[in-house]
Amino acid sequence: MSIITTQKTYPNYKKYEIQYEGRPLSLEVGKMGELCNAAVLVKYGETTVFVTCTASARPKDGVDYFPLSVDFNEKLYAVGRIPGSFMRREGRPSLNAVLASRLIDRPMRPLFPYDLRNDVIIACEALSVDYDCSPEITAMIGAAAAVAISDVPFNGPIAGIVLGWDGEKYLFNPTQEERKTTNRMITTIAATHKKIVMIESEADQVPDDVMYEGIVQAHAHVQPVLDLIDRMVAEIGKPKFEYEHASFDQALFDLLCANDMEAMEHCMDTDDKNVRETRVNEWIAKVQEKYLAEHPDMMNFMEEILYKMQKKIVKKWLLEGHRVDGRKMNEIRPLGAEVHLIPQVHGSALFTRGQTQALSIATLSTLSDAQKIDTIWEEESKRFMHHYNMPPYSTGDARAARSTGRREYGHGALVEKALQCVIPPVEEFPYSIRVVSEILSSNGSTSQASICGTTMALMDAGVPIKAPVAGISCGLIQDGDDFTTFIDIQGVEDFHGEMDFKVAGTRDGITAIQMDLKNDGLKHEIIKSAFEMTREARIEILDKVMLPAIAEPRKELAASAPKMIQMKINPDKIREVIGSGGKVIQKITAETGCKIDIDDDGTIYIASRDIEACRTARTTIENIVFEPEVGTLYYGKVSNIRSDFGAWVELAPGKDGLVKIKDLEFTRTEKVEDVLHVGDMTWVKVMNIGPRGIDLSRKDALKDRGED
Repeated sequence: MSIITTQKTYPNYKKYEIQYEGRPLSLEVGKMGELCNAAVLVKYGETTVFVTCTASARPKDGVDYFPLSVDFNEKLYAVGRIPGSFMRREGRPSLNAVLASRLIDRPMRPLFPYDLRNDVIIACEALSVDYDCSPEITAMIGAAAAVAISDVPFNGPIAGIVLGWDGEKYLFNPTQEERKTTNRMITTIAATHKKIVMIESEADQVPDDVMYEGIVQAHAHVQPVLDLIDRMVAEIGKPKFEYEHASFDQALFDLLCANDMEAMEHCMDTDDKNVRETRVNEWIAKVQEKYLAEHPDMMNFMEEILYKMQKKIVKKWLLEGHRVDGRKMNEIRPLGAEVHLIPQVHGSALFTRGQTQALSIATLSTLSDAQKIDTIWEEESKRFMHHYNMPPYSTGDARAARSTGRREYGHGALVEKALQCVIPPVEEFPYSIRVVSEILSSNGSTSQASICGTTMALMDAGVPIKAPVAGISCGLIQDGDDFTTFIDIQGVEDFHGEMDFKVAGTRDGITAIQMDLKNDGLKHEIIKSAFEMTREARIEILDKVMLPAIAEPRKELAASAPKMIQMKINPDKIREVIGSGGKVIQKITAETGCKIDIDDDGTIYIASRDIEACRTARTTIENIVFEPEVGTLYYGKVSNIRSDFGAWVELAPGKDGLVKIKDLEFTRTEKVEDVLHVGDMTWVKVMNIGPRGIDLSRKDALKDRGED
C-alpha cells in the first residue's frame, strides 16, 4: 500500500504591511500557531518576533485579580550566538528579557476587563534581531495585534515607538548608529489612538519641555500602526468571548456604603499606615458582628469591598483637594537624608520620605567585576549596577523573603537608568560600581527614594558624579474630563489612584521616567501637569534635603575601598606582562596583593586597598615593558665588569647595556676598575640598540650633563 501525502495549504494566511519610520513593518497571520486564540508573526526591518495569545476556557479558581502573564522569550540564535551557560541553552530570563516583558505588560494590563479571571498568556518569541529595529517595540506591536484580533476581551489596540533626541531634533525609532553616537535619550512610548498608556525613559538631563513635546509628537507617529491593527480587526478579528464575571455581593457593598462609610473614612484619615491598618481591621470586626448573620459569606468579598470603598473615599477627597494624610496637593511628606552610616562599606546613605525609607550602599571594585551580559541585546557588559531589595518586613508582612521578582528587577533597572548619565566615564573613574538599595520601610515611591539614596551613597563613596539626581512621583485622580494631579504619592494613593508617574532628574533636566497606569491612558494635558509638578519637586528635594546632607562627592575614597592606578603599555608587550601560562602576572599579584586587569589596548588597571602596593606593582610592570630609547640618558647600576673590555649597566631589571672601555672616560682607560666597580651608579647614554644588545656610553652622558 502506497503512502498518501498532500500539500499543506494556509487558506487563512494574510499579511499586513506598512512603512514605519522608514523601515518595513509586516504582520502575518494564518500560518503559524494555529491552536492559539491568536498568533502573529511580526517583522520590523529584519527583527522578527512570533507572538501568541492564549486564554483559558474557564476562570481561574481562587484568585481576585486578572491572571495575565506576558513573557518575552529571547533566543540567542536570533543574534547568531550560542548561550554561554554550561548547558549551552537558554535558562531563566535575563534582566533585559524581564524588563521587555514588563514593558509590554504595563500598557496592556489596564485595557483588559477588571473582573476577567481567565488566564491570559501572551508569549513573545524573539526569532531574529536587527539592531536598527527594537525587539521590544516589535514584540509590543505583535502582542497588541494578537490580542486585538483574538476573542479575548480587550480595549485596545496599542502601539509603541522609541523617541530619541540628539540635542537639536527628535528621532523616532532611532537606528543603532543614532543611538550610539548622537542620542541624548531613549524614551519608549505606548499609546492608543487618543491617549498615552506608558512612558519609559532613560535620558541625559533632557529639559522637561523637550521631553513633553517629544512625547506629543511620538503619539502622532504611532497612529499608522494603530490604523493597521484596526484594519486587521475589521477584516479577521474574532468576536470577543463572553466571560464569567467575578462574583461580588453588590447588596452588601451598598449596605456598607450607606451605613458604615463614615467609619471607614475615619479609618482612612491618617498619615500612619500602621494606624490605618489597625483601624480597618477593627472596622472589619464590627461589620462582621453586624452583618455576618445575614451575609454568611461576606468575608469572601471583603477584600474587594474594602478596595472599592476606599477608592471611593480617596477619589472623593482628592477631587475636593483633601489628601488621606492631610497634605496639600503640592506638599511632599517629611524628608530626611543621612550619609556615612555604615562602617567598612565604601559609601552609604539613608533617605526617608514619610514612612518610606531606603538604605543605599555603594561598593567599588575593579573593572573585571563588571557584569557580563549574554543576551540578544547589544550591551555586552555593565560597570554600573543597581539592585533593589524590598523584604516583606518593609510593608509589615510576616512572611519569609522569596527570590527576586519582576518588580524588584524593574525598580532596580529604573534607578540604573536615572543615574547612568551622571556616572563618570571609565577613563575618569576606572571602577565597577554596585549600589544596593534596601527598602527598610515602604509606604509608596520606594523606587524614587532609592534614586535619592543611591545618589547620596555614590557621593559618599567618592564617585565623581556629574550632577546629583532626585526622584519623585506624581499621582492622578479623574472624574470625567476633570482631573487632579498631586505630588509624592503614598501607598494608599498609589493603590487607589490612577497613575504613578515617576520622574527622576537633575536641576538641568530629566534622567529617567516610568509611568504606570490603572486607567485607559492619559491625555497630553495631564502629562504636562505631571512634568511641571515633578520638576519643582525634584529641585526642592535636591536643594532642601539631599545637598545639605552631602554637597558634593568626597575627594577621597573610603579607606576600605580599593585604590586604583591606571597605566598604558604597548599592546605588543601585554604577552610579556602576562607571561607563559600567566606566570608573570600571577607572581606580581602574589607579591603585591594587587588585582590587575589588562585591556586589549594596553591599558592596565592596578587595584589594592594599599596604594603603595599599587605603586610597587606599577614599577614592576614598568620594568618588564621597559624599552630604552636611543639618545636618552639613564642612571643605572653597574652589574658586571670585564676589566679589558667594558662594564655592563642595568637600565632596568633584566635590561642591561654595555659600556665599552673606550666609552668610559674622555681619556684613555687602562682597565674598567679605574673608573667603575660592580654596584656603582652611573649615568649612561643609549647609543644604539641592535640584535647583539644595547650599546651605552658613559662619556657621552657626562658630556650631555656638562660634566666633561
